[in-house]
Order: sequence, then structure tokens, then C-alpha cells
Amino acid sequence: MPSPPQFTRPHPRSPTQSSSLYVANVGPAVGIAFRSIAAAFSAFGEVKGVHAADDTGARVIVSFADEESAGKALRGLDGRGCVGLGGRVLHVRYSVPRPPVQVEEQQSVSVSLTASELNIPGAYLYHDFITKEEEEKLLAEVDGRAWMCLAKRRVQHYGYEFCYKTRNVDINQHLGVLPLFVSPVLERISTCSELDGAGNIGLDQLTVNEYPSGVGLSPHIDTHSAFENAIFSLSLAGSCIMELRRYHEGNAGHESGSGIISTEKPEDSVDFLRKAIFLPPRSLLVLSGEARYAWHHYIPHHKVDLVNGSITRRSSRRVSLTFRKVRRGPCCCEYVAYCDSWR
Repeated sequence: MPSPPQFTRPHPRSPTQSSSLYVANVGPAVGIAFRSIAAAFSAFGEVKGVHAADDTGARVIVSFADEESAGKALRGLDGRGCVGLGGRVLHVRYSVPRPPVQVEEQQSVSVSLTASELNIPGAYLYHDFITKEEEEKLLAEVDGRAWMCLAKRRVQHYGYEFCYKTRNVDINQHLGVLPLFVSPVLERISTCSELDGAGNIGLDQLTVNEYPSGVGLSPHIDTHSAFENAIFSLSLAGSCIMELRRYHEGNAGHESGSGIISTEKPEDSVDFLRKAIFLPPRSLLVLSGEARYAWHHYIPHHKVDLVNGSITRRSSRRVSLTFRKVRRGPCCCEYVAYCDSWR
């Protein structure tokens, strides 16, 4: 995993002077290579390096050998056209050292990279389930449709709307068949050899979630009576760590009115088995059997994740497509302590 830049954008009122500059309106996204930027800025002094300032591709950090050269470049280029870059108008500020990344103790659990390492029955992870091109097409499709805004994230529902108040769906409120743009994904899911009867699941509900950096998901088990056995979640645009927690029977959090077992404050309970898995972009996570019915899944609300000693920053957004099959009768699973249909 690449190391993050050592410098970042300063506070607007920061008077800090340094040998590095934050430069906006230039970079690969606007057709200007780092080497071209370095050549243009070298007119003011020795350039030590040019790095991406963020994931937009249009903002960079230019590091000089000394503060004097950086000052000359700032005064000569801020708000003016740069001759060496075709007259492009740049917006320049001093850059400041990036503060050390603080990784919470909560992330110290060992993180599995594969489902076999995770070793939870019914959990599967398919890396590169779709191609980069397919990922871009899916993102373009969802971004072209209307989003519904929740407190910290945006969602879309297809097939049946998921009600967050009841943690369930109304089977009498059918929104129509799933959109055509997910048909290739559904077809590929039907070929998952590890799942018995995958070709006949008939997935009919889709929730699209957009998570900004730092936003996660509280620990929960999807309501047993709402959905059938297998749940499929496809990650797009960004990665994250997902924790899975097996609470001891009788200590599985509180029971909501809908029957979903949810722990809104996991720090209040310590009596559980805890595992974690890294979900890279374009991967498909499948939760079935024990993993679906008895383990709470949880995405920590962090901007950085610690993956076995390596720090990785979350991207500006992560989009997940979660496919389910709506249940039309009571759940008859063997996990009675976690099942609302047994109550």
C-alpha cells in the first residue's frame, strides 16, 4: 500500500511557511503530468518532488529544496497563468506537514485478507469479482439516479425499499424489478460454486449505500424474517475493514421492535468473539448460514484502517451494492438466540 504524502493542505488562515506548496487546478486529471509540473516550478528553484495532494488528480504538493524557492513560486504563480503549463491559472498556498495518523485501539484486531483466513462458516470473499471498467459503469449508473439522504450517507433502493425505522421491508410495496445495469452482476452471482442453489436464489432487493470517508455502519444482523439466507455485498470505489462479532447467547445487544438484533454501542459490551476482514474495491462479500444469521457485521467509523501493521487511508467515498432475497414467511434457521421469528 502506498505511503500517503508527507504534506497536506493548510488551514485557510494558517500563516505557516514551508518548502512545500499546495497547488490546485493542475495534475493528471487535467492532462498535466507530474514531470511537467516539476519542470515548470523548477524555474523558481530546485524541486525535490511532486505528489498528489488528494485523490482528485487536480491538486498536487510541490516540494522545494528550501523555503525561499517555495516563496518565490507562490508569489510568482498564485492566481496567475503559468507559462510553463500553457498559461494555466494556478491556486497556490504553503503546504504543511501532515499530522501523524492516529489509529484507534479498536482497530488492533488481526485483519484477514481472505475468507479462509477469516474462518467463519458461510462467509465468502471474491476478489476482483468485477473489472475496473465494470466498476466505472456501475458507479456512473448509480450516480445518474436519485439518492436518498440519511444522516451520514446516501442510499438508493430497488425492488423493495428497506425501512430503517422498522429494519424491514413491506412486501406489499414492490418498486419493480431490479435495474438492468446490475444484470451482469446477478448473472455472475448465480455461478458462485461455493453456494448451494446460487443459480436459483432470485435476488429481488438491492440497496446502494454511499459511505463518505470516516463513515461506517453500526453492528447489526440483517433481520432474519426480512431476508433469506444469502446476502451479497459488492464494494465499489473504495476499501474498508469489516468486523464480524459473535456475541454469546443472551448477550447479543438489544432487540428492536422489528426483531433485528443490534448493538448501537459495541463498547458497552465486551462478551463477544471478534474477527475482521479487508474488503478491497471490486470484491464481493457473501454472508450466508452462520455468518449471516449469528454474526453481527460492522464497519468502524474511521478515515484510516490498520491492516496487519500497514495504514491505509479510506478513499473519499465507498459505494456498496447489497443484494438480498425478500423472505415471505417466518425464518426457520437454527440460530434461535439471534432470530426474531422465534420470539
